[in-house]
Amino acid sequence: MGKSYRDLMAWQRAMDLVEETYRLTRSFPKEEVYGLTSQLRRAAVSIPSNIAEGQGRHGAVEFKHFLRLALGSTMELETQIMIAHRLRYIEANSASLILRETAEVGKMLNGLISHLDDSGNRVLATGY
Repeated sequence: MGKSYRDLMAWQRAMDLVEETYRLTRSFPKEEVYGLTSQLRRAAVSIPSNIAEGQGRHGAVEFKHFLRLALGSTMELETQIMIAHRLRYIEANSASLILRETAEVGKMLNGLISHLDDSGNRVLATGY
C-alpha cells in the first residue's frame, strides 16, 4: 500500500510523459509557443498534478474525481500529439512512441479508478 502519490506507478509514468512532452515541443515553431506548445505542456503537466492532488484529498470519491480529470488530460494530450503530427511538427515514430505512453498511463489511471472503493477505502497497489 502506497503512502504517497509518488509511490503510484501512474504518477511516475505521467511524470515521464511530462518530460517527453517538453522534449518533443522544444523543436516546435516559435509561433506555437502560446498555441499548441503551451497546450501540450499544460495537458501533460495536468496528468501527474491531478493524480497528486486527488491522492491528497480525503476519500475515494474525491480521488476518483481527480483521476478522471487526469484521464481527460491524457486524452487531450493524445489529441494534441495527433494534431502536432498532422501539422508535421513531430515525426510519425515520435508520435507513435508518446501515444503508446499516453495509452499506458490511461490504462493505469483506469486501473486505479476501478480499484478504488467508494466506501472511502483506497487500494493503492504498487502496480498502478
